[in-house]
Formats: sequence, C-alpha cells, structure tokens
Amino acid sequence: MLPNLTLVIQGIAFFAVAWLVMKFGWPHILGAIEERQQKIAEGLAAADRSQKDLAQAQDKANEALREARAKANEVIEQAHQRANQIVEAAKNDAIAEAGRQKALAEAEIAAAANRAREDLRKQVSLLAVSGAEKLLRREIDAGAHKALLDELASQLSDKAA
Repeated sequence: MLPNLTLVIQGIAFFAVAWLVMKFGWPHILGAIEERQQKIAEGLAAADRSQKDLAQAQDKANEALREARAKANEVIEQAHQRANQIVEAAKNDAIAEAGRQKALAEAEIAAAANRAREDLRKQVSLLAVSGAEKLLRREIDAGAHKALLDELASQLSDKAA
C-alpha cells in the first residue's frame, strides 16, 4: 500500500468522524457543558445568596440578642429599684413600729410611776394615821390631836400631789 493513499484515506476517515461528531455529538456535549456551567453558576449564586442570608440572619440574631440583653438589664434595674423601695418601706415601717412601741412603753412607765406614787401616798397616809393613833392613845385631848392630824393629812396630800 501506498503510504500517501493510506494517509489520505485516514485523513478522510478522520474528517468524516470529526464531521459526524461535530454534527451529532458536539451539540449534545456542548449542551451538557452549558447545562453544567449553568448549574455551577446557579450553585454559586445560591451560595452567595445563602451567605448574604446567613449574614443577615446573624445580624438579626445579634440585634435580637442586644435587645434581649438591654431588656434583661432593664428588668434587673427595675428589680433593684423595687428591692430598694421594699427595703425603704420596711425600714420606715420598722421605725414607725419602734416609735409606737416606745410610746407604749413610755405610757406604761408613766402609768407604773403614777401607781407607785399613789401607793406611796396611801402608805404615807397609813403611817400618818398610825402615828396619829399612837399619839391619840397617849394624849388626852382628842380634839386638839384631831385638828393636828387633819392638818398633817392635808399637808401630806398636798405634798403628794
């Protein structure tokens, strides 16, 4: 065989196969490549959108977290204020109760002192009467002694008052 003829036949066969592949196979290959490129582009676009959505979601989550912290701090501050008010009210109540108990104790002390004075007056009067009785037994003049005893009793009651 002639090498040129073989080369020509092989060249024709090559071009025929290349023409057949380009006519029937190439559009399918290009379609598959374009479809794959489109899917890759859509995937990249979806990934970008997802990253943007993720960033927005993180921003929203951070904002919600900031708001929650601010609200929690506000609630804590209100609780502290309420606790201070309760402590202040309890302190005022305790002061008022202490004043009331002090007034009751002072009144009780005053009443006890008055009772003690009254008992002392009675005892002094009894002693005076007893002394006068002893004097009357020794002395004969009952009228003079009665006047003296009345005067002594009035002096004692004036001093006791």
